[in-house]
Amino acid sequence: MTSHELRLPRTGPLPRPKNPAEAREILKAEAFPAPDVQSVTLTATEFTAICPKTGQPDFGSVVIEYTPAKRCLESKALKFYLWSYRDEGAFCESLAARIADDIVYAIAPKALTVQVNQNVRGGIALFAMAVRG
Repeated sequence: MTSHELRLPRTGPLPRPKNPAEAREILKAEAFPAPDVQSVTLTATEFTAICPKTGQPDFGSVVIEYTPAKRCLESKALKFYLWSYRDEGAFCESLAARIADDIVYAIAPKALTVQVNQNVRGGIALFAMAVRG
């Protein structure tokens, strides 16, 4: 894959991500030099993944808070990355850990917390947190 293929279009609709591995590479390629900020918080309120046991959709949110080192996440790339989980079978706990690891891969922040909150289904809400750095 060339560096041009690892970029999102500057205008128009986003292409559908093939999988989280491809989206992780785009997350890294689209990162930008960090300005002089101490903390960044991104909240995605329309996150979906698939329950690996039932195949039913799990809806929820993801909160990412990090202390930048040299790079920052680009929000359009993050939307693309999170969208890649829409058809991915994964448990909430695994999602928190994988998203955290992928962000470390993409931007190597000084500190990072990823919270995945799954909405109530079957009477149970789920919250998982992964901390890195």
